[in-house]
Amino acid sequence: MSKPLHVSKVESFALSKPLKRSLITCKAYEADRSEPIEAPDLKSEAAKKVKIGIYFAVWWALNVVFNIYNKKVLNAFPYPWLTSTLSLACGSLMMLLSWATRIAEAPKTDFEFWKTLFPVAVAHTIGHVAATVSMSKVAVSFTHIIKSGEPAFSVLVSRFLLGETFPLQVYLSLVPIIGGCALAAVTELNFNMVGFMGAMISNLAFVFRNIFSKRGMKGKSVSGMNYYACLSMLSLLILTPFAIAVEGPQMWAAGWQTGLSQIGPNLVWWIAAQSVFYHLYNQVSYMSLDEISPLTFSIGNTMKRISVIVSSIIIFRTPVQPVNALGAAIAILGTFLYSQWSLIVETSTDCSKEALEQADLWC
Repeated sequence: MSKPLHVSKVESFALSKPLKRSLITCKAYEADRSEPIEAPDLKSEAAKKVKIGIYFAVWWALNVVFNIYNKKVLNAFPYPWLTSTLSLACGSLMMLLSWATRIAEAPKTDFEFWKTLFPVAVAHTIGHVAATVSMSKVAVSFTHIIKSGEPAFSVLVSRFLLGETFPLQVYLSLVPIIGGCALAAVTELNFNMVGFMGAMISNLAFVFRNIFSKRGMKGKSVSGMNYYACLSMLSLLILTPFAIAVEGPQMWAAGWQTGLSQIGPNLVWWIAAQSVFYHLYNQVSYMSLDEISPLTFSIGNTMKRISVIVSSIIIFRTPVQPVNALGAAIAILGTFLYSQWSLIVETSTDCSKEALEQADLWC
């Protein structure tokens, strides 16, 4: 039922020339509104689109640069546990400095916040280290092709461990994902089982990270940037003792001498760059999620993976067979279809719930 409009203000503007009639503006508002109805600000909408475009461009660029420097470091200094630790340490230090200098506002947290964040941090740590181990053994492009199969793990975990069900379209979207990843793995020229399993474990860990995050962080008023900062700090505390136990200072010292003799002082710059860019690209992705819809974010994430795969193949001159490229394309297409169908189902479910709630109110 339409609401009545009431006149709130009438303004007359007398012009300097008497021959022209005065202009009258009339503002109105709905019966249950206290402010006049304003027309949409086209400039602000355009500015928002430009802002989102900048977020995407920076996000993709930072991710590509991180993967390039990360692979360079791992080729010269093959210690993924230490490399992963340094990435988290650098990000934690950057955020502590930004809070101390008040460049960014520090989050207001309590014990309950860190308690719910702990399982998220455990899963994040495992996924981060596993992905780094994978990239230390195989090409960057191959790691990201296998990581595009994460939706398959998400559906399987949700179905068999959480008891959730999905429409047929979601299950069908897994066929090209699984088939494409399998085709890419079989035809990979430099296949390595440790690298393959690292990417698979990373997929599984990040699925649990997302599940824990959704369940534990509901109602927590922390921005995306600060949420990721807290996650990095807690992950650093978890990872450091394991990195020392698995690799240790003796291995790091020997590897450092070998790396310096082969690469020279550039190795220091590479390690610093990969650590900084790792935090920055993750921080920008969390910040962009605050500004855009999940649908737009999923499209951006798919395009990001494509940009990383293509750029790494070009820069590192990775040999790729046509069949291998076909498998990668099929897997990424399946990932894109999965994201679209999942969001459509989620949106329709939310709409149904909202409709039921409205019906209850009217009854």
